[in-house]
Amino acid sequence: MTVYLGIDLGTQGCRVMAVREDGAVVSSSHRPLEAEVEGLPAGWSEQDVGGWWPCVRGAILAAIRPLRERVAAACVDSTSGTVLAVDRRGRPLGNAIMYNDGRAVKEAALASEAGRHLEDKLGYRINPSFAVAKLLWLKGNRGALFESAERFVHAADYVSGKLVGDWGQTDHTNALKSCFDLIDYRWPDFLRDLGIPPEKMPDVVPPGRPIGHITSWASRQTGMEEGTPVLAGLTDGCASQIASGAAGLGDWETTLGTTLVIKGVTGDLMKDSEGRIYSHLHPERLWMPGGASNTGGECLRKAFPGADLEGMDLEASKVLPTRLVAYPLARRGERFPFVAPAAEGFLMGQARDDLERYAAYLEGVGYLERMAYDTLRGLGARVGKAIYTAGGGARSRVWLQVRANVLSKAVLRPAVPEAAMGVAILAASSDLGLALGGAARRMVRIDAEVYPQEELVPEYLERYELFRAEVGRRFGVYTDV
Repeated sequence: MTVYLGIDLGTQGCRVMAVREDGAVVSSSHRPLEAEVEGLPAGWSEQDVGGWWPCVRGAILAAIRPLRERVAAACVDSTSGTVLAVDRRGRPLGNAIMYNDGRAVKEAALASEAGRHLEDKLGYRINPSFAVAKLLWLKGNRGALFESAERFVHAADYVSGKLVGDWGQTDHTNALKSCFDLIDYRWPDFLRDLGIPPEKMPDVVPPGRPIGHITSWASRQTGMEEGTPVLAGLTDGCASQIASGAAGLGDWETTLGTTLVIKGVTGDLMKDSEGRIYSHLHPERLWMPGGASNTGGECLRKAFPGADLEGMDLEASKVLPTRLVAYPLARRGERFPFVAPAAEGFLMGQARDDLERYAAYLEGVGYLERMAYDTLRGLGARVGKAIYTAGGGARSRVWLQVRANVLSKAVLRPAVPEAAMGVAILAASSDLGLALGGAARRMVRIDAEVYPQEELVPEYLERYELFRAEVGRRFGVYTDV
């Protein structure tokens, strides 16, 4: 019996899962990470890379220790847009500049101007979260470090490099924010024009491609067998999408956490002139478009501070459906499914009490989710009869039912929607010669299937139409889809 090892290095820790080809998690471990650099200017975010390997090593050791099965392959994911400089032996030359670092505003504008052709080609806009903007900042502000770097690598590349002794390869999902051309499959010429030598960037391969084997040193460090294959990984967002089950053509998933994030798989590259979505390249040369709203579970925490939300869930089921139409935006501005920097939340109708308002907020997030999928269809996406879902909001059975009613679709919740599961599925797909969607269907276990209550669908459709019309009236956005 064999297992596949998924390694997820997050901002606050490392999760490692050993997963059988039938999707059973044989062992799982987590180690906290304390690597955040304190005392930085506002908007900056860095980590001391020296803390990464002890954290990863400890998590792998803990996951390997109880195994009787052989590890057939290992795969790594980490944060998208995080970048660091290493020397020829893979030693970090400074802190990692993290995915959420916002210092490189001017540099992002310069990269956007120089790379406008690539932006138009791939349908995104370069912003300070992109690794390329951070590299330009390093060039302008840490010149000696920039010049001495052998490679600029992403977080997942660094961990994979520690396992195989080679820091010269990355995957194309991590390379996206370094401005790799996903269509012509090459580093674009404008990087050199900006002073970023492409030879300092890693070679790019598809996720799931073998990039090396566990070295004798890494074997002693982690307990993994020397010679175990290590495969090119993914960004954490793409890995989580696979773990949700949305890995094959036409699959879509909604992550309902603080915000609402929607991702799917399409055959063609989707472009949006309003910049609401951008697309990763799927491991099988399909596309993985997605967009993120500013609306989500945050609205409940802000509107009902200190409340027992689980208890309110149970009580809310007694007043659903409500007479109200809510757009429960907790902050100013929206970015998906419509762009409105001045958008503010609204409530149509007068709530009788906090319970009815709470229930209306559950419905309102559902309306926004439906509007998002209608928008994606308007851009050419094919959306099936079921939506996969993950995130903290997906734990609420009541909210699942509301969303199923509003969407008029089944909503499916996976049992293990974690990024480490996603890269384990990718490793199994590659090792077993399966299409990624087929591997996900085999390995993702659904622990909740919620179907629309057909008698309520027309009423929710009527409320949704009111919601869409009010969004158009208030914010001047085109909502006819």
